[in-house]
Amino acid sequence: MSTPDLSFEVTLSPAFHDCDAMEVVWHGNYFKYFEIARCALLQRYDYDYPQMRDSGYLWPVVDARVKYIRPLLYGQALRVRATITEWENRLKIAYDILDADSGTTLTRAHTIQVAVDAATNEMLYLCPPVLWERLGVQPQ
Repeated sequence: MSTPDLSFEVTLSPAFHDCDAMEVVWHGNYFKYFEIARCALLQRYDYDYPQMRDSGYLWPVVDARVKYIRPLLYGQALRVRATITEWENRLKIAYDILDADSGTTLTRAHTIQVAVDAATNEMLYLCPPVLWERLGVQPQ
């Protein structure tokens, strides 16, 4: 079975309230943009946070890394791409924030989430089969 395209892209433009006095997006607000793209990606597979909870699993973020390459500016047209890169032992999602007009990469990041059994609060060392089924993938 070939691996499906496990990415999704959203477009957005930073709001004034996300910026500092110099109209540059404050570094902490990048995570909001990652979350928007991550939810859109997971919705594509009908496994967003409500479906995760309903399937009996919690998926906390346990690691996040960001490489700020160029600043995001107030009103700038952006494309935020989220791509699932790992799904066997953990859910790793890579992010690219691109200038929508030029395609220039402005930011690279990733988050790592782990499956936790909602009934026992025990962390699992393998992602549950429901994730693989929703994504249409096999363990790597």
